[in-house]
Amino acid sequence: MLAEISIENLGVISASSAELSSGLTVLTGETGAGKTMVVSGLRLLCGGRADASRVRTGAQHAVVEGRFLLDALPADAAHTIQDLVESAGGRADENGEFIASRQVNSTGRSKAHLGGRSVPAATLQDFTAELLTIHGQNDQLRLLSPERQLAALDRFDPDVAELVDSYRTVYGAWRTLAKDLKERTMKRRELAQEVDRLQFAINEIDEVAPEPGEDTVLIQDIRRLQDIDTLREQATLALVSIDGGGALFGFDQDDESVASDLLGRAENALNSSDDEELKALGNRLGDLTATLSDISAELGAFLSALPADSQALENMLLRQQQLKLLTRKYAADIDGVLAWRDKAEAKLSSIDVSSEAVEKLKKDTAAAEKKMLAVAKKLTKARTAAAEKLGALVTEELQGLAMTKSRFEVAVRSIAPSSDGADEVEFLLAPNREAEPRPLATSASGGELSRVMLALEVILGAGTKGTTLVFDEIDAGVGGRAAVEIGRRLARLAVHNQVIVVTHLPQVAAYADTHLHVAKDVGDSSVTSGVDTLTGDRRVEELARMLAGLEDTETGRAHAQELLLKAQDERATF
Repeated sequence: MLAEISIENLGVISASSAELSSGLTVLTGETGAGKTMVVSGLRLLCGGRADASRVRTGAQHAVVEGRFLLDALPADAAHTIQDLVESAGGRADENGEFIASRQVNSTGRSKAHLGGRSVPAATLQDFTAELLTIHGQNDQLRLLSPERQLAALDRFDPDVAELVDSYRTVYGAWRTLAKDLKERTMKRRELAQEVDRLQFAINEIDEVAPEPGEDTVLIQDIRRLQDIDTLREQATLALVSIDGGGALFGFDQDDESVASDLLGRAENALNSSDDEELKALGNRLGDLTATLSDISAELGAFLSALPADSQALENMLLRQQQLKLLTRKYAADIDGVLAWRDKAEAKLSSIDVSSEAVEKLKKDTAAAEKKMLAVAKKLTKARTAAAEKLGALVTEELQGLAMTKSRFEVAVRSIAPSSDGADEVEFLLAPNREAEPRPLATSASGGELSRVMLALEVILGAGTKGTTLVFDEIDAGVGGRAAVEIGRRLARLAVHNQVIVVTHLPQVAAYADTHLHVAKDVGDSSVTSGVDTLTGDRRVEELARMLAGLEDTETGRAHAQELLLKAQDERATF
């Protein structure tokens, strides 16, 4: 539900806000007062196109802000919307309301915010998809499209909607198989060449059999072998300096200069002392002796690991060339080569151009098509039954909207299977029982189209709860008894939903729970509009003005008072 809307610098509205309640809310006012700007603001909150010409003259930008409550929505719909806001980084405010806003600059650029975070305008569209629906003259025209008519029929019957989901699943599976079969049949030669190329590459990599990270390790080993004489000499000199035995390695060495012996003597000398400080230093020398012993062992292991084979370096250089051949062709390093091989093997396993594989794919495709057509047949049957029910219900509604002899029908025709089924839907209208029904686009006037649309919304909205429905002058061209019936149906629709109506009809306005008035103030240099909530005498005066411009007469107010009391008494019975 929309709890509040605030508008700044949009059209003739400089700054105005209105708190909205559940039930039926009407917006009235003189022509040109700015009622359309309220609807334009709502369209902006729904992620609609930003139009710089709507920014008030002299202002740098226009801002629209709406506060939404999810309490009245079904739990699953509320959770979906809440998850959407949280995924965008937004959250509800301290009152549990979600704030959406849209700013349109005079340059044409716009900004959108949801739950305190900047978001794309498309996110606002997703946010309001289940919350707010706007019906206006343009929306009536969109109702004439076959796609919208099909969607309306599917929305009417939950069983049909469930079948549509099932159909789309099997249709998608069939399309995938059919596409694969077409590619394998038409591109068999190309696929066979692709198989050969992938198999050759995999065999080439497997023949070399690289290990992960081998190229990096090999570089280090080659560098070490190229410097092996220097490394051996450095390690040997260090070893004999620690442990002695230099003569064995051709070094001229004084045995008394061996590091391990010298440290051992120093440790023994300190440990034999009675002085605690010297003993502590002796213990520290003991730690050094242990570390020196570890270093000596590691130097011995290093010398033992140095290859003695004169061919080792040549073998490593040859191996390096093999690895470089792979990295030049498949990836920048060996890890990348191995990853490429895994992908190639996966792709190869998915390509089978053998006659057996193609025949199996043909059978699978035929089976999937048969299953898809079976579900499509069920969907057509369900749509046909739903179309008959919807036609009867809309016809009944139209008769209550002063179209007593009109007949509404929903035609379901077979077409080639598509993602929405194997059906084409068209709404038809006949002026009487005997006349041939014709498409809405050619048979309905503007006023009739408005009533058809309202009748559809009343029926389709019977199963909805907690949403906001906005009707922008859908009662244009309607009067008399039809106007009363429109008001009555809007009031019934507002029992479980929030309904906001822009209207010029007092018969509609009289049924409202909340009456908002848009007033225009024309100054010497500017025109401004504001939105006020009417109650008591002010509401009666506005209804009198709407009846015949008689707000200043006793007769006009009496007529308006009677209309209001009668409508509100009837509302109490809904």
